[in-house]
Amino acid sequence: MSLEPRTLPPSPNWYCTRCSDAVPGGLFGFAARTSVFLVRVGPGAGAIAGTPPFRVIGELVGHTERVSGFTFSHHPGQYNLCATSSDDGTVKIWDVETRTVVTEHALHQHTISALHWSPRVKDLIVSGDEKGVVFCYWLNRSDSQHLFIEPRTIFCLTCSPHHEDLVAIGYKDGIVVIVDISKKGEVIHRLRGHDDEIHSIAWCPLPGEDCLSINQEENSEEPEVPNGKVRAHTPVTKGCYLATGSKDQTIRIWSCSRGRGVMTLKLPFLKRRGGVDPTVKERLWLTLHWPKDPPTQLVSSCFGGELLLWDLTQSWRRRHTLFGASSEGQNHSRIVFNLCPLQTEDDKQLLLSTSMDRDVKCWDMATLECCWTLPSLGGFAYSLAFSPVDTGCLAIGVGDGMIRVWNTLSIKNNYDVKSFWQGVKSKVTALCWHPTKEGCLAFGTDDGKVGLYDTYSSKPPQISSTYHKKTVYSLAWGPPIPSMSLGEGDRPSLTLYSCGGEGLVFQHNPWKLNGEALDINKLIRDTNSIKYKLPVHTEISWKADGKIMALGNEDGSIEIFQVPNLKLICTIQQHHKLVNAIRWHHEHGSQPELSCLMASGSNNAVIYVHDLKAVIESNPESPVTITEPFRTLSGHTAKITSLAWSPHHDGRLVSASYDGTAQVWDTLREEPLCNFRGHRGRLLCVAWSPLDPDCIYSGADDFCVYKWLTSMQEHSRPPQGKKSIELEKKRLSQPKPKPKKKKRPTSRVSVKQDLYDGNEEEGLRESAGPVENGSVSDQEGEEEAPEPESPCGVPAAAVVSREPVICPPVSLGLEKPRVIVNNKVPLPKKEPPKDKPEALVKKRKARLILPLSTSLDHRSKEELHQDCLVLAAAKYSKELNEGVSADLEERVHLGLFTDRAALYRMMEAEGKGHLENGHPELFHQLMLWKGDLKGVLQTAAERGELTDSLVAMAPVAGYHVWLWAVEAFAKQLCFQDQYVKAASHLLSVHKVYEAVELLKSNHFYREAIAVAKARLRPEDPVLKDLYLRWGAVLEKDGHYAVAAKCYLGAASAYDAAKVLAKKGDAASLRTAAELASVVGEDELSASLALRCAQEQLLARNWVGAQEALQLHEGLKGQRLVFCLLELLSQLQEERQPSEGKSSSSYNAWSTHTEGPLTERVTAVWRSAFGLDTPEQYQKALQQLQSIQYPSATNNTPSKQLLLHICHDLTLAVLSQQTASWDKAVEALLRAVVRSYDSGNFTVMQEVHSAFLPEGCDHLRDKLGDRQSPATPALKSLEAFFIYGRLYELWWSLSQPCPESSVWVRAAHRRTSSTEQCQPLGDASPEASGPPASRPEPSGPPGKHDRGLTEESERVLSTCKELFSEKHASLQNSQRTVAEVQETLAEMIRQHQKSQLCKSTANGPDKNDPEQAAEQPLSSPQSQGKEAKNEPVSLPELTKRLTEANERIAKFPESVKTWPFPDVLECCLVLLHIGSQWPGHVTQEMQQQAQELLQKYGNTQVYQRHCQTFCT
Repeated sequence: MSLEPRTLPPSPNWYCTRCSDAVPGGLFGFAARTSVFLVRVGPGAGAIAGTPPFRVIGELVGHTERVSGFTFSHHPGQYNLCATSSDDGTVKIWDVETRTVVTEHALHQHTISALHWSPRVKDLIVSGDEKGVVFCYWLNRSDSQHLFIEPRTIFCLTCSPHHEDLVAIGYKDGIVVIVDISKKGEVIHRLRGHDDEIHSIAWCPLPGEDCLSINQEENSEEPEVPNGKVRAHTPVTKGCYLATGSKDQTIRIWSCSRGRGVMTLKLPFLKRRGGVDPTVKERLWLTLHWPKDPPTQLVSSCFGGELLLWDLTQSWRRRHTLFGASSEGQNHSRIVFNLCPLQTEDDKQLLLSTSMDRDVKCWDMATLECCWTLPSLGGFAYSLAFSPVDTGCLAIGVGDGMIRVWNTLSIKNNYDVKSFWQGVKSKVTALCWHPTKEGCLAFGTDDGKVGLYDTYSSKPPQISSTYHKKTVYSLAWGPPIPSMSLGEGDRPSLTLYSCGGEGLVFQHNPWKLNGEALDINKLIRDTNSIKYKLPVHTEISWKADGKIMALGNEDGSIEIFQVPNLKLICTIQQHHKLVNAIRWHHEHGSQPELSCLMASGSNNAVIYVHDLKAVIESNPESPVTITEPFRTLSGHTAKITSLAWSPHHDGRLVSASYDGTAQVWDTLREEPLCNFRGHRGRLLCVAWSPLDPDCIYSGADDFCVYKWLTSMQEHSRPPQGKKSIELEKKRLSQPKPKPKKKKRPTSRVSVKQDLYDGNEEEGLRESAGPVENGSVSDQEGEEEAPEPESPCGVPAAAVVSREPVICPPVSLGLEKPRVIVNNKVPLPKKEPPKDKPEALVKKRKARLILPLSTSLDHRSKEELHQDCLVLAAAKYSKELNEGVSADLEERVHLGLFTDRAALYRMMEAEGKGHLENGHPELFHQLMLWKGDLKGVLQTAAERGELTDSLVAMAPVAGYHVWLWAVEAFAKQLCFQDQYVKAASHLLSVHKVYEAVELLKSNHFYREAIAVAKARLRPEDPVLKDLYLRWGAVLEKDGHYAVAAKCYLGAASAYDAAKVLAKKGDAASLRTAAELASVVGEDELSASLALRCAQEQLLARNWVGAQEALQLHEGLKGQRLVFCLLELLSQLQEERQPSEGKSSSSYNAWSTHTEGPLTERVTAVWRSAFGLDTPEQYQKALQQLQSIQYPSATNNTPSKQLLLHICHDLTLAVLSQQTASWDKAVEALLRAVVRSYDSGNFTVMQEVHSAFLPEGCDHLRDKLGDRQSPATPALKSLEAFFIYGRLYELWWSLSQPCPESSVWVRAAHRRTSSTEQCQPLGDASPEASGPPASRPEPSGPPGKHDRGLTEESERVLSTCKELFSEKHASLQNSQRTVAEVQETLAEMIRQHQKSQLCKSTANGPDKNDPEQAAEQPLSSPQSQGKEAKNEPVSLPELTKRLTEANERIAKFPESVKTWPFPDVLECCLVLLHIGSQWPGHVTQEMQQQAQELLQKYGNTQVYQRHCQTFCT
């Protein structure tokens, strides 16, 4: 199938002796990280004809740490069984068909290093660990046997294919033993010869030792000896050949009957690009495969990834043949770890190899050529980007330090992937193709590097000379903004922008990457005259036309700038957490105005879509602040990491989230469409295929990239609550309690992967984010890993996600807690008991300062006598002979009694003794006695032994010595982490700036500020810098209140208010608003106070909301809105049954409950808000008119909807009070239409009963007979009023207590934003028709004949107003446009699918592609030919679309501007009432309704219902 989803899996684990295996029939499995991936190979893979016959079909998930071994059962009938061993201490047996664990054991106490399923015994699995313990486990009887053969580290083991009791074991030190497990592990042979790790053991596939003519005179071919006969000859000797591969660069063939080596093969140094120096010890892993046919050959790996076929019969000439020698680039580029044979269903003999180059290769054993390659990923998939020029070229930024470029359109190879690693050397966290230049790919890395790759050349990339200090989060190509760095000459049409973790955005000149990049903050400051601290930027996105730039910030705000000077035109205060993704809608949709839609995702799980058309077109003088989104997409349960608009649809968006899923949305309807749950980790990136509308690619921290189809997903929305991925991860990663104690493994190329255990550097976006596998199996980067015997846990580096997470994320493979047992660790000394008797407490004797001379004066009498003689000879002899001098030098203690030089020698000897015994202070005292204070200080400084007392004595040696000593002591204290004491010493020599810098650089901000405040001038810039730096650190750690105090201290009041508001709760927002008000930031104060009120509104705390709004005079209008909303909510609550009431905190003035709502509202406004004069009403009206909310949809949250409706109702009441009846009518209509668009019939009727209790007559009177501009709006308002009464009448006829709102709400789902008048979408649950097509309300049989009340008759008579021909015609044209657009989109999708399926289709592929594409569209889609099952041609659809648009253009603006109830829907309801209750609807009205249906009911939505009532 062409549409089969594809997987780019994680890399096979490194340095494992058996972590891949295959069984006949074509099933191959390899261990990757904590799971095993299964690949179907051969005809059964279902691959497209012409592409390599293999497919990744699934994953075995269950281990919590690295899988170190994997083996299939090779017994016919149980090929579906396999076994895995893991660093989590377990061996699991799996059924690959169901992908479940059959059983498991945790017998090993230490890291398991080898595993094999016996080829002779159906249920025997043998495993060995790093301490030399072997366990034999019999599956069928759940029995086990413990063997301890040698106290050495086991590297590999292989069970004999000929003798069920024999197992060969290879050790780390090169020893190989063959043991008999039936005799409790008795060693049959100990094979010595290798002197380094044994990497592989392969038994000869034929029993006996006749197949090789070793040590014979002739080199004969394989003898014709039947297997049975050979075995009959050797039951006792158990003769067989065994091959072993070792790190010592040799392969040895051993004879089991003789117990010794019979052949040694030395690996050759092959000539390859770059050459190999034989003197340099290369990294090597030597793995073997001994093929069955013929058994005179042996396959081995070599130094650089080559595979060799050895001919064991040739002892006198070159023995090996190189695999893939026919063409360049077939071999692996790094060492090979595993080889496993596979026989496909069509009997092809294949060999599969896994390597450090992260490729899985398949070799044809008949030709020794590479059949296909499966690439894999060795790190998180951080970034995905499709080339806009080379369609179908997908670039993948991976955490293993490589960029993959996947040609997804390749016909011959599904996995046509190129890798680029030169010059990268770090995790690739951001990618962006040049919009017009072919093969030009920009990349950003985890260490702040920005570069440009030409993917069509083999040159290394160009690297920008300007680095970010932290991770590069995003890249974007945009027009050059004015800057000196680009020079005055020719400028590139596009420059590269990069946003980094430190919060800066750089502009790089792609023509001069070695030049300095421009920090755009400078231009933003200058253009917009900004005084306060600019926010920390976390995302950049340019609109496709290059005229508008959006910057996302850490505080959740989004700023919109206009070229050329980056004038700030708008700030969006919607997200209140760090912004991770901003994407502009494409410009080639059917609705050009959608190109101003901007979707954004942040750390708080909600996606907002803003329509910036009005702002961009109005080009405001001062920046506009937007606080209401155009659409809100809620459903994810964790932060949003990536967004992508569909290039094939209007308003369709896909989002990637930390909840482990990708979600497709219809943004215009705020509707979730489908949810992909294939990843086992947190999603980091997503990209929509530019060719297939059904196809999306996503990458995650599970090291996978998935290609998936929206049409094949079972779920429509993300999992909620406990189903989400974080809880799943916690569940998976909980280590099972075990009584055993596990030591950390010994060094075997980090046999233990430091899986998920690395220390992530704290990025701005997240202090503990996705931790990457820094294991040996998944070494990141192209640098050569260390030799296998050295531990190489690479610390997992920085993060691309961007949130200061509160709790560290639990990942799929947390290490188990290990108890380190060490009996030799000394116990801490016990403190002496405090109540010791005084007699036992002796005063400690002071150490002698001259212990050497003292001890020499306590020797034997003879020695002392000799001292006296030597001393006398020295003092009184006129000439010293050599003997006396020698005696004096030997007896240094006599220096006390001779001259000064001898004394100095004695002191030197004493001092040396003190230093050797660890008493430097006594040495210093001796030096002081000599008077060499400077020497004392220098020696102490060099040895790091300066003390307070020494430094205190330093002034004796002079001022400069004292200065030097204090500085040296301060350095010494810094090494000892005593930074505060070091600063104090620096202050003692008046080095204030150095002391402050020392404290600041070691994060002692509080102390640094105290020192600076006490010793420096108040205006010194150092002090402000300290406040700002401490504030930034506190802000990052979540200490917002203290951070605000720092900003206030630095006179950055704006930042103080912003940081206080970051927590987002009502109390914080209120304090922030008050603070902003105090410091004169009125605009900020207003927006924060409004946010606080909205938070209080969610908690139904009306008093708190009003108090918050009181904080700013400019929010008087909003107070009126909240007041009206409170009164309306109270009215609703009074009508509810008592048990349904919620606990709300109402204001005192809302308790007066008499009179109509309008009168109550104006009375409260007068009494509580002092609104009395028309001027005051006019001022409030002007305040509120400047705020515009987007239209509602079926998914608009109810509280948000009510607030927006009350905003319109407040405008209506204010307009009435100022006698602006035109505006009052329009505002009332907007409120009604909002409830209608959201499908909330109850609210619509609530508005009618509260504001139009007697209908619209009084408004008509107020407008007068003159043709007012609001007359069309009034007609629409009347129509909606009658529409509501009509439905109420229908339900009252049907049943006394209708529960209608559920299905009516479904009926009112909008199909597009243009179809404002069509309340019947195709998204309703029961049918794609109007309410009449659903199970309509039907009354009990006896009541159909009851008469109508006068009121009901009056309602029915007014329904004529709903039969507006011009509105019916307009709505019909709009429906036609929508259906034709949908049909065209479907045609394009079908055509693309048919092109993709062409190679597999047998018949239809020869037809014209257009006809093939149109075939599925022959169902009744539109009018005319579809009904007769004839396909619609493209010209006919285009003609229809043009005609419909022309008809719409002819309608007067008054008809198009104001929405109107769906005329045909009203016709159907009336006809339904007429058919159920005959006589209630006049014949004339029924006839008029039928005529309208016949005339305008030709679209798909209404066709079936027209046939029901009109035939």
